[in-house]
Amino acid sequence: MNALKERILKHGKSLGSGILKVDGFVNHQVDPVLMDACGAEFASQFKAVGATKILTAEISGIAPAVMTGKHMSIPVVYARKSKPITMPDQVFLTLAPSHTKGRMVELIVSPEYLAGGEKVLIIDDFLASGATILGLVRLAQTAGAEIVGIGALIEKSFEGGRTALESLGVPIRSLACIKSLEVDKITFVD
Repeated sequence: MNALKERILKHGKSLGSGILKVDGFVNHQVDPVLMDACGAEFASQFKAVGATKILTAEISGIAPAVMTGKHMSIPVVYARKSKPITMPDQVFLTLAPSHTKGRMVELIVSPEYLAGGEKVLIIDDFLASGATILGLVRLAQTAGAEIVGIGALIEKSFEGGRTALESLGVPIRSLACIKSLEVDKITFVD
């Protein structure tokens, strides 16, 4: 998606160690117009999968997931990283490594909002190693739901996440696929 790639080149920053800072438009300050366009693109790419729900991870996946849900007219559930007192005692919980936090994080979903028989589309901000998305897959499968597709705003192809997810046998789409990140240099896959 050209608008996303242009924004990454103009306002993204490669910080080294595979870290891409997109805080100014994706995950600290959100550009709603760009996220709406990304949601429309995901909705177009995944219209045939029959999704009944979108699942993402707190916090950075929420904006693209909500906009995708808007264009597909389906609800969005996000896995929380801490359990609020309003959540029931019995929850779906898994651990996943966080590249930017440098530690394991919990991903928690209430069974009130993710159930057996759901057809789940996972939308997230990044596809890197695939670990967070695999955590979301585990949550959905524990709930008895079926994964029908995976979308990421930005894929870092050099981290191998797509390969880790291919055995799921579902469509995997990214809107901007990065081949390499060097300090102050971002190269996209053609």
